[in-house]
Amino acid sequence: MSFPAILVLEDGSIIEGIGFGAKELSVGEIVFNTSMSGYQEIITDPSYAKQIIAFTHPHIGNTGINDEDNESDSIFASGIVIKDLPKHYSNWRATQSLESFLESKNTIGISNIDTRALTAKLRDHGALKACIAPGDKDSISIATEAINKFSGLEGLDLAKKVSTQNAFSWDEGTWPNYQEVKNEKLIVAVDFGVKKNILRLLRKHVGKVKVVNAQISFDELKQLKPDGVFLSNGPGDPEPCDYAIELIQQLLNIKMPIFGICLGHQLLALSGGCKTYKMKFGHHGANHPVQDLATKVVYITSQNHGFAVELSSLPTNIEPTHVSLFDKSLQGIAFKDKPAFSFQGHPEASPGPHELEELFTKFNLMIESNAKKN
Repeated sequence: MSFPAILVLEDGSIIEGIGFGAKELSVGEIVFNTSMSGYQEIITDPSYAKQIIAFTHPHIGNTGINDEDNESDSIFASGIVIKDLPKHYSNWRATQSLESFLESKNTIGISNIDTRALTAKLRDHGALKACIAPGDKDSISIATEAINKFSGLEGLDLAKKVSTQNAFSWDEGTWPNYQEVKNEKLIVAVDFGVKKNILRLLRKHVGKVKVVNAQISFDELKQLKPDGVFLSNGPGDPEPCDYAIELIQQLLNIKMPIFGICLGHQLLALSGGCKTYKMKFGHHGANHPVQDLATKVVYITSQNHGFAVELSSLPTNIEPTHVSLFDKSLQGIAFKDKPAFSFQGHPEASPGPHELEELFTKFNLMIESNAKKN
């Protein structure tokens, strides 16, 4: 059931639209995503916690929602903004509409928005604090008050809030045949907001997977006797995650093979002495060109991050491996003296291109090489 709604931005902009999903006010940092497909995977990505996703593509919801493409069991995003909400959806896998899905996950959306103008504003001014509120202009004061109470993402540790509370094993490979590698390697995946397709690719290319809470201690992790440790994607600012940085530093000291993605990349960099910064509007989309500095090969990648590692802050024992061709921001690092590397984008895609799936194979080879040395 649709209802009148407004989108209020911290710069004072007020945009009227049609609300759908949960009829509840929600606040967050609004960012634009340029992906032309995969809206279900984007909406269910835990990395969007405390963010409102404005989709630039006009056709969001036209293929409905299916039972297989969720990247998590919840929606952690604060809400979504779209141009038009389709009256009908059509896809052979679809089981419900986008509207009913948002309602079932207690998430608000707003449509009938000029997303082109909104994207231009965010591109020029950067990400803004925003609020989606049910009602008309009478709700402006309530929405403005909610924005003023929201501190923004900088300095906000969200990883521990979206992480699994209970450790679990992951036994599913990639769709459609759920291919799994047959070996006894054990990968401990530290969950800062992990996507399901990352776990599928670890199971496909590397070995058995055990997912653990973001605040696991070094001693608890060692008791699991992993062959390698994976640092997952996740939301928020990496700098406040001191518990994770301390854990990673201890893992580096024992030369544990480590692979990090997204927030995991930033945390690995901080653990090695690098610095991070908040980007103007971040990278959110499925068509971002990234260059491998060693081979000069350019990959089209999926991206979702609002913070990045400062290239100039890399110490001598860490080398840059990838850069964005959009803005030359750092996209990958590798330690010269430790079996550890990371990538800022999302090589697991979901949605997006699969060109960098080879990074999971690289992690597997690193574990095998490390085992031979020891």
